[in-house]
Amino acid sequence: MVLVLIISFAFYTTLPVKTTRTLLVPQGSITHIISQLTQKGYALSPIDRYILVFLGKPQSGWVDIGATRLNRIDFLHRLATAKAKMEEVTLIPGETTELFLDSLAKDLNLSKNKLHDYYRKFSRYPEAGIYADTYYVPYGISEEHLMHFLTTESEKRYQEISQKVYGTYREKKWLEILTVASIIQKEAANTKEMPLVASVIYNRLKRDMPLQMDGTLNYGKYSHIKVTPERIKNDTSRFNTYKYKGLPPSPIGAVSLDALKAAMKPAKTNYLYFMKNSEGLHDFTDSYSRHLKHINKAR
Repeated sequence: MVLVLIISFAFYTTLPVKTTRTLLVPQGSITHIISQLTQKGYALSPIDRYILVFLGKPQSGWVDIGATRLNRIDFLHRLATAKAKMEEVTLIPGETTELFLDSLAKDLNLSKNKLHDYYRKFSRYPEAGIYADTYYVPYGISEEHLMHFLTTESEKRYQEISQKVYGTYREKKWLEILTVASIIQKEAANTKEMPLVASVIYNRLKRDMPLQMDGTLNYGKYSHIKVTPERIKNDTSRFNTYKYKGLPPSPIGAVSLDALKAAMKPAKTNYLYFMKNSEGLHDFTDSYSRHLKHINKAR
């Protein structure tokens, strides 16, 4: 009798189970997991519950099974040991939230409108509420959970950086730092230039001079749009630093750690101007006449 049971059990574990490569494992007990998977068409039985108890409780969420046709014991083993399927999400420094969320919606098959709504709900800042970095998020994550995760992780990072440099974190002050850092991110040709660009920004602000920087007009949907004389003339938003003095009302894009460092610790210079040269770098000066020579040379 015992031998018959052993043979029957051995045969049972070799029965094929059809599955999808990625599988959504519901939260709850092993009994609940078996019940839910059965309702979704998986040919499972109460016996599988006991096998899973022995193998270990599956991780809830989307998991990667790795195959679509397995025998029963292999399926249950992979179900018990499978890791969450993760998606890599990268926000490039300088990119705007609008374009980043549009890209997320396309890549992760999510609602663009919901992503924007939840970003506004969770972010402290209209722009740069998500730190420029690479993140790993569970496959199948909802728009709400994704935005909560990205903004929460970014806020933690910002607070850690501010505490390390200033010994405190004040939201109003950090908004200014993010805004300056976002301009630096757009304007500097490389990381070495960032403290110099920062010095120009602060020097012009101290002298009550308009910043007159093209990068501030690369906000929102204009992230990759070339700034033309016509655009400078017709854009009436506060992001047009040719028309309005002071900083824009908010950051203009995502920022990197290097840009934040430059915004917090700018180089000590008298520079008021910079102009891109033929090598793709910038020539800095405190003299308007020399700045004009740099412009003519670039032309």
